[in-house]
Amino acid sequence: MLMAAGLGKRMRPLTITRPKPMVKVAGKPMIDHALDQLRDAGVAKAVVNVHYLPDSLEAHVLARKEPSCTISDERDLLLETGGGMVKAAKEGLLPDPFFCVNSDNLWLDGPENSFRQLSRIWDADAMDALLLVVPHPGARNYDGKGDFHLDPVGRIRRRGRGRIAPFIYTGVQLVSHRLLRDAPSGPFSTNILWSRAIEEGRLYGTAFTGQWFEVGNPAAIAPTESALQDG
Repeated sequence: MLMAAGLGKRMRPLTITRPKPMVKVAGKPMIDHALDQLRDAGVAKAVVNVHYLPDSLEAHVLARKEPSCTISDERDLLLETGGGMVKAAKEGLLPDPFFCVNSDNLWLDGPENSFRQLSRIWDADAMDALLLVVPHPGARNYDGKGDFHLDPVGRIRRRGRGRIAPFIYTGVQLVSHRLLRDAPSGPFSTNILWSRAIEEGRLYGTAFTGQWFEVGNPAAIAPTESALQDG
């Protein structure tokens, strides 16, 4: 699933006339970078949710052949990340488990393809979700304090208040439908489901060994393009 329904407020003025996933970086819309990574990993089908300025985005992704795309329509109500996954799952659009990817994600893989890495480590008996996380040196354009710690077997705990955590969430995860059980109705953040999984010891992470780019505002585009060109 590609999360593509957000309002993209931090990317204004570029998102006044287009949804954020359609903003171009290195010559193509950001959502195409994510879809191309899925294609290269052998993923055949993708679900894309839409809400803000949805028509151009819908037409663009439906024209793709690899992966072929299906729309999860949130025109009437923006459901946020958790609500968006629940809606698509309830409509039978998502297998179990499924990859979930932020559509404004850009990254360069290290020695192993990211999706194959998640698949290799996945343990359905132990995990409700497996997050791809990147250490600070591999996070370009990022100036935050980090998100998570990993224990020796990969279980996740959150950064403490006023502290620094060594890993940043990349926006890529492998998700079991078990994570979505008994979910709230309407819009809500995936963080609610993650918190429960952390308490149950079922939220895991794996460290990304490539380069990940945060492209949250227009100023981040030029340095990202330069790094991508360098490869």
